[in-house]
Amino acid sequence: MKDRPSLFIKLWNDRQPEVYGLGECAPLEGLSPETFAEAESTLRSIADQINSSGYSAPEVNHINQFMSLRPHQGFSSVVFALETALRDLAYGGRRVVFDNAFVRGAVIPINGLIWMGGMDFMLQQIEIKVREGFRCLKIKVGGIDFEKECDILQYVRRKYYREDITLRLDANGAFKADDAPYKLKELSRFAIHSIEQPLKPGHPALPTLCSTSPIPIALDEELIGVATTAEKEELLNRINPSFLILKPTLHGGLSSVGEWVRMAEQRGIGWWITSALESNIGLNAIAQLTCQLGATLPQGLGTGQLYTNNIASPLRVEAGLLRYDTRAAWKLGDFHAEESVL
Repeated sequence: MKDRPSLFIKLWNDRQPEVYGLGECAPLEGLSPETFAEAESTLRSIADQINSSGYSAPEVNHINQFMSLRPHQGFSSVVFALETALRDLAYGGRRVVFDNAFVRGAVIPINGLIWMGGMDFMLQQIEIKVREGFRCLKIKVGGIDFEKECDILQYVRRKYYREDITLRLDANGAFKADDAPYKLKELSRFAIHSIEQPLKPGHPALPTLCSTSPIPIALDEELIGVATTAEKEELLNRINPSFLILKPTLHGGLSSVGEWVRMAEQRGIGWWITSALESNIGLNAIAQLTCQLGATLPQGLGTGQLYTNNIASPLRVEAGLLRYDTRAAWKLGDFHAEESVL
């Protein structure tokens, strides 16, 4: 991935055009069920309906009248954008989506993401993240020789044994069912916190693997396209994972992620929230949602640092923590999506 196209929806009342809400719609090619073109067409249709509806600017408690315009199923990225823009406008167009402790300066611990690559490249990333103050690392596995991946984990445990580093792994469905038990047993030697999606989504062996794995298993891609309450209940009851990794852009939007969290907590399933390579507009909304839901574990919210032309915002990553700098300001100008494509 060399670039990241995003769509933005801007909502305002003509009587006060300087006050507007922003939402980001950024489907991920190959993961999101909706294509970029489908998302754009749907957003334009929603905008036309809002413009012709005669609705006044929403209040936080009355956003459901607008949300009836959203697609009934799927199109998570569109729902996320609409929810964000509506809540932002309802709170006065200040990029506040949930008026909570995060926008008043509270910090959220985050993991440092180690991208897949050659052994030297991955070791270099690990050294940089630890030096920057990260104490939770998420390492992609399944992309290089398995023995080399074990060597990387052994290196981390030997070199940084005093730093008390938490290690999370993300296999992105790369393991095969017949060798997954062996690999999980080998990886468990390195005190792994969890492993994300060891098998491809929908694999029939996943429930058994979750119940027998020596490493707690987290689901991510497995949740994509699971839209209704009944479907969520069926999946959680059938697979019973240890953790859920939730992404509003992929998993139904803000309210849907809230439902996932409530259902997980009822079953004793842990969770954390991860951004899906959104710009600072989307990341800001996700961070506020994370605080609102009472997250305690390190979250996956550090991806905004990847971009060379991200939208200037008060979001700051320091020593493995994401915070909202209350002394800083958003720099949007007369916002036009064409000028802010990532």
